[in-house]
Amino acid sequence: MNLKEKSKNEKIRIIVLYSVILLLVLIGSFANIIFPDTQFAAIISNSIGKFFNIIDFFANNYVIILESVTVVIFIWILNKLLILVVALLTKKGQRSETIGRLLNSVISYLSVLIAIFLILSAWGVQTPTLLAGAGILGLALSFGAQSLIEDIFCGLFIIFEKQFQVGDIVEVLNTRGTVKEIGLRITKIEDFEGNLLIINNSDIRGAINTSANLSLSKCDISVSYGQDIEKVEKVINENLHDIAKKIPLIKGKITYAGVQQLADSSVVLRIIAETDEINKFKVLRSLNRELKILFDKNQIEIPFPQLVIHQKEQK
Repeated sequence: MNLKEKSKNEKIRIIVLYSVILLLVLIGSFANIIFPDTQFAAIISNSIGKFFNIIDFFANNYVIILESVTVVIFIWILNKLLILVVALLTKKGQRSETIGRLLNSVISYLSVLIAIFLILSAWGVQTPTLLAGAGILGLALSFGAQSLIEDIFCGLFIIFEKQFQVGDIVEVLNTRGTVKEIGLRITKIEDFEGNLLIINNSDIRGAINTSANLSLSKCDISVSYGQDIEKVEKVINENLHDIAKKIPLIKGKITYAGVQQLADSSVVLRIIAETDEINKFKVLRSLNRELKILFDKNQIEIPFPQLVIHQKEQK
């Protein structure tokens, strides 16, 4: 059986299951209306009707249901307002944005917990019982969910120790990408191909933050051995300032580093520019373009692979 047939059979099973549940609800709710004063209605009311009689359930508990709905709506509105306030207070700067996302996670979790407590209280569960249950649950979590607690503490340390922030480019577990989110439990990193790495905070070990300082964009360009190196170096040094003006993404110094390599068919020269990590490769491409234009204007030859064929003279 192929995947398409399996998917089709799975959909059929789900439809059948939902149909059976709907049928039971309808029979349990409307048996007395469809079959009034009959033995069949009495049997249904005393069996299925105890579990699936939606009409009686709403009729007997409509006040509590309305109270529960009101709690959900109130907590939802309060949650959105708090998230809006956090967004307004943390909209400037990468660190503020990181703390804002963490606070949003905390607010979301607390909103759900508060809503559950209030709804259970509306249904008659005593507050001391809830608190005792919460204490037991917390004790169980401390033993059975140690990794969860470790993830939360590691996430807090990452943020408050400023190891990295949302928007930084980091290297973690052989993945290099941009930090998209730091939550209470997980961190999301998007690589340069758009893939999203979701990693537990406790699994982040030895992360390299390449955005902490300006990065170096290293441009290597070749000239032929027949060129006057001193003349080429003079042309480069005289035009570095103008090149930097043409590439606004260069944030720091731009320097000629010297002869990088004596290759088989060329002399490789290196130019280094300081920029933000996220723009390193954009700056490299711009440097390649500007140096090619500069070399063409000054008749400096950039070698390319050539094949020399010697033909034997025919007698």
